[in-house]
Amino acid sequence: MTAHLDVLAFDGEPFDALLGSADPGEEKQAAASPRAQQQPTEPRPDSDRPEPTASPAPRNEAAADQVADLIRDVRAELVATHLSAMAVQSALQRRALAALGRTRPGGSTTHPVTVAYTPETGLTVEPAQPGRALELPSPATTMSAFKALARTQVTSLDQAALAELAGGDIAAVFGAAYDQHGDNPDLRLASGAHANLTRVTELTRHGGPWHRGRLRAEYLAHTGDILGAIELAWQAAQVFALQTGLHLCLAGVRFHAGNTRSEVDIDAPLDGTGELILDVVSIDLIPRPWLRVRAELRKAGAVVARVRDLVLEIREAPGTPVAPEIGGVISTSFGRYNADGERALLNEFHMTHSARGDLGIALGPEFSAYAGRRATRMPNHGLQLCDRVMAVEGRRGDLTSATARTEYDSPADSWYYAETANASMPNVVYMETSLQSALLLGYFLGATLTAPEEDYSLRNLDGTATVLREVELRGKTIRQKTQLLSTTVLVGAVLQSFSYELSVDGEPFYRGESLFGFFNETALANQNGLDNGAFVPTWFDAQQTPPAFRTIDVAARRAEPGEVRAAQGHLALLDTVDVVDGGGKHGRGYLRAVRPVADGDWFFAYHFHLDPVMPGSLGVEAVLQALQEWALDAGLADGLTAPEFVVPAGLPLSWRYRGQILADDREMTLEVHIEDVQRRPGRVRVIAEASVWKPGLRIYELTGVAVELRGAGAEPW
Repeated sequence: MTAHLDVLAFDGEPFDALLGSADPGEEKQAAASPRAQQQPTEPRPDSDRPEPTASPAPRNEAAADQVADLIRDVRAELVATHLSAMAVQSALQRRALAALGRTRPGGSTTHPVTVAYTPETGLTVEPAQPGRALELPSPATTMSAFKALARTQVTSLDQAALAELAGGDIAAVFGAAYDQHGDNPDLRLASGAHANLTRVTELTRHGGPWHRGRLRAEYLAHTGDILGAIELAWQAAQVFALQTGLHLCLAGVRFHAGNTRSEVDIDAPLDGTGELILDVVSIDLIPRPWLRVRAELRKAGAVVARVRDLVLEIREAPGTPVAPEIGGVISTSFGRYNADGERALLNEFHMTHSARGDLGIALGPEFSAYAGRRATRMPNHGLQLCDRVMAVEGRRGDLTSATARTEYDSPADSWYYAETANASMPNVVYMETSLQSALLLGYFLGATLTAPEEDYSLRNLDGTATVLREVELRGKTIRQKTQLLSTTVLVGAVLQSFSYELSVDGEPFYRGESLFGFFNETALANQNGLDNGAFVPTWFDAQQTPPAFRTIDVAARRAEPGEVRAAQGHLALLDTVDVVDGGGKHGRGYLRAVRPVADGDWFFAYHFHLDPVMPGSLGVEAVLQALQEWALDAGLADGLTAPEFVVPAGLPLSWRYRGQILADDREMTLEVHIEDVQRRPGRVRVIAEASVWKPGLRIYELTGVAVELRGAGAEPW
């Protein structure tokens, strides 16, 4: 029992492949027939592909007319037979589905069904045995929200745009960012024999009860049953998937439903016109791009049908490569192109697998052995700050030198812009963006393959980086060039140093160098901090007489926003800061803060999979927040017009890490020694040095750590 959805019916001329060779009169007659709306559509040819031509041959007019009449008769019989078969199949299917339905409170009937879709068979719906419904996930947060692979200003679609999607011209509808240069020529919006969308009125990425996306559309249903409801939900899911760019990370892909179990409630006939509201429940790129949706169908404001747990998958054609080959060789396109039309070597699909999926897909078959083991991983979800590897100059196994070019898209609605106290990107994202691209190069080249039996953890050890200029990064693509400088292989550890430069719009804005270590479990356990295992107390605790201090209530300022914004949400790292006026090494002021650490802290789930650790860059961010709060408390913003914080340019920040904050450490302590307060017209800069402790051990040391208050219209420092 199968319903095939091969035609997208709209008001006006229908799509009918059999009309292609008819004479004009016959074409008009066929177009007026209701049966014409149920014929399959031929794939739309590429507009730049010339049609074959041939020289005309002599013909016998009478014989040609007889042949044409015969062809028309045969075509009519074939069409009638096909439609009759479809009608019988649909009738049998409706009867079987109805027999399986169960009554829900309120009188509606629930039909458990299995939905499948392939380009060859179209959409098929079969009865499924009743079972427990899929569990609903928690709503997405700003940190766990799915990052679309492409962005567009198009949030509504008329019939013409839907027809373009049915023809496979996705870039014509959503923009050049969706152009795959022919890698998915047959990916197109399905059409329904029973119902079709006629207009999409709303497309939002983070709407709906799960905050993962919502689509509203108008529809026209020819029959008011379960098949029409499934068709409409399926088309809406396809539109959302295309607008989100799920198809962009693989070549030669097609839509699939994967024989998933869904449920359909029918409250009343849905034939005629109505409204569909589709909400995205889940969306991900592992193991392949997919989304799970729920839909309501309404007529005159009343719900007439519901579709639950319909799953749309995007899969590559059999035999299509999706991962690097042995040795990291990438000999084919994976379907992803950047804004300049340049082919990416690895893309968001591979980065997601490198964070929490199959490392063999991310980097090549040599890494498949790490499945289920603690291994080097990229951070995930909102902390994953590298999208694409565009080029690698180097060879796997050669750890002496190599370069790579990577890209990261920084959407204007990213969580860190909303939550930082800074006017633009916070320092933690500057650091993580640059460091993640560097670590990826070393890992891709095979740093851990020197001892594949070991379970390695990655840790950043030290570095120095400088913001070269103030720049607005909202909505920009950050491009990074990374160079491997050296590799040292030790027993239980591999050390690698890198240099890197970040640019936007062709101009550099951030430059640095850093040292990473890959450590096995034994080496990681032997970390003894910055002082060779000796206990070194904070400056405050080392004083013979406890100094007088006052406390800045950071949480209260966050709750009562002032003129200068405070860090919010995930970036709200401190609640209080103790201040010793005139204290510290330099007699300019001393700050101390203690942050509780718990298993449920958000960063452990994102950094890293199977190896949870607080990012060192967040420890740096906490120090910067203490400095920001002191600067405001000291009145340094007074006299500035519309003051806001910026990351200081031209001032190198250096860090040394010799340990990490884990969940069972229970607290992190930081201290800051104010070194200098500098002023320029419309600007104030505070420079300091700082350290961070876990219980009993000093593990971070920072020099050149600084914050800056900028007034409106102030010239660069």
